[in-house]
Amino acid sequence: MKSIYRTILAVAGSFLAAQFGGWDAALETLVCFMAIDWITGGVLLPVVFKKSPKSENGTLESRAGWKGLCRKGMMLFFVLVAEKLDQLTQTNYLRDAVCIGFILNEAVSILENAGLMGVKIPEVLRSRIDVLRKEEQSK
Repeated sequence: MKSIYRTILAVAGSFLAAQFGGWDAALETLVCFMAIDWITGGVLLPVVFKKSPKSENGTLESRAGWKGLCRKGMMLFFVLVAEKLDQLTQTNYLRDAVCIGFILNEAVSILENAGLMGVKIPEVLRSRIDVLRKEEQSK
C-alpha cells in the first residue's frame, strides 16, 4: 500500500513540475524563498518574537497567515501563467523573469523579517528596502 501512495505522489509531483516548466533553479529558489519568508514572517515573528506587523498585539493571527499563504499561491499561479505564455509564444524567458521578480520580492520580505527580529541589516540593503517601501506606499 505504501508503494501505491508513493507512486501516486511521484506522478502528481512530476505532473505539477512539468506544468510549471520543470523543477529548475528558478522555481526551486522561488519555493525556497517563499518557505523562508513564511517561516520567518508567519511563524517566528508572531510566535517567538511577538513582533508581527500583521496583528495588533504582534502575535500569531490565523487570518493573516491564511492571506499570506493565498498570496504565495497566487504568485505560483503567475509563474504557471508565464510558463503557459512561454509555451504559446515558443519562448523561454517570461517564466524566468516572473520567478526572478518574485524571488527579489521574497528576498526583501525576508530582510524585513530579519530586521524586525533584531538582526543587523547592512546599510546598503536597509536603504534599498526603504526606497522600495516608499515606492510601494506611493502607489
